Amino acid sequence: MGQGLSCRIRDDHGLFTAVQFGDLEIVKTVLDRDPSLLQQTTVYDRHSALHIAAANGQIDMLCMLLENPSVNPDALNRHKQTPLMLAAMHGKIACVEKLIQSGANILMFDSVNGRTCLHYAAYYGHSDCLQIILSSARTSHVAVSWGFSRFVNIRDGKGATPLHLAARQRRPECVHMLLDSGALVCASTGGYGLPGSTPLHLAARGGSMDCIRELLAWGADRLHRDASGRIPYAVALKHKNGACAALLNPSSAEPLVWPSPLKFISELNQDAKALLEQALMEVNRERERTILKSTGYSMPSPSHSEATTMDDNISEASDSQLCCICFDQLCAIEVQDCGHQMCAQCTLALCCHNKPNPTTASLIAPICPFCRSNIARLTVVKVKVNSVDQDLDLYSSPKQRKSRKSQNLSEGSSSFRGLSFGKMVGRGSGRVSLDNEYIDKP
Repeated sequence: MGQGLSCRIRDDHGLFTAVQFGDLEIVKTVLDRDPSLLQQTTVYDRHSALHIAAANGQIDMLCMLLENPSVNPDALNRHKQTPLMLAAMHGKIACVEKLIQSGANILMFDSVNGRTCLHYAAYYGHSDCLQIILSSARTSHVAVSWGFSRFVNIRDGKGATPLHLAARQRRPECVHMLLDSGALVCASTGGYGLPGSTPLHLAARGGSMDCIRELLAWGADRLHRDASGRIPYAVALKHKNGACAALLNPSSAEPLVWPSPLKFISELNQDAKALLEQALMEVNRERERTILKSTGYSMPSPSHSEATTMDDNISEASDSQLCCICFDQLCAIEVQDCGHQMCAQCTLALCCHNKPNPTTASLIAPICPFCRSNIARLTVVKVKVNSVDQDLDLYSSPKQRKSRKSQNLSEGSSSFRGLSFGKMVGRGSGRVSLDNEYIDKP
């Protein structure tokens, strides 16, 4: 089911070939001569002209066909696949968007594996299409009739959710997007793969370090057993994915987990969320380097551009406002009510220091280390440059005045003495230790 959907078909009138190659003039001429041809399908797969246009990304052709009131946006082929499913399968984002705008139903299931367009986008790794479908589900009748969370965790005929498929097919961007939208990180499959497999089992089988990293950061259980009694660590060993097995080894250090149960975390704006997510990944990468080094594996070396960026940050931090908890990183996050500032890593360590128990009815918010008030909202730090407020960019911002550094140090130097955020790995590292003594297991 590749790009040439109209191949090996009887196309005496030339309509399907013209649709495949986007020849609008020929299509108009053929349909003017015989409008009934629009209802015809290919001989074997029963693809309509709309299926062929969607799968080949012919957006102009798709728009022209949808203008005809007799065209059904949810037309079915031989396998009960809709044009929207084929567009999501082939990553044709413009066609996905147009079909949804034209009323295509995102809750249609095919007859091959009982999958929806969301499954197709996740399986083939088209994160842009996945985002469009998820956005539609939030605002359409699906959110009312089904519920958005139920749609994100929708199962195919073999009990696989989109997250299972994305993890198995090594699609880390889709994994992150689904987890951020409420996908259940420890959901078990029915007949897909080995029964009882979680997304972490499937990522271990596929050997994707990036997918494993995302799943662990969202609280995936390394001790969950599938129907045969295997934990993800055993699956990784069986499929000879040694580096993945090292991270999944239950005896290795626990990763830092995104504190999603906290209310103010779910209400973060995109900039603050991106900073904290990146800080979490950086802390976990430090943990990974330690684990892999002890087992003989090595992390991929950073690219030249990444190395240059890190060098720039070090020199920039020396002249900028530094976090007065770790004395190393730039202040990036501000507690909105009291105005106190910290770097993203220390903020995250504060939120994850005592992670709330999901079974507990009441979730206690962390306390600001400087004034001891409850943290209710976080925002990105704004600094004044030439009397104009600008958002602080950790990776491309101009150098800030040294006076801001001294001001920040004097403000917080006496307020955080009694804090226990975990052991600091050296005074200048800015990294938080992941000892089980200080951080609860998810």
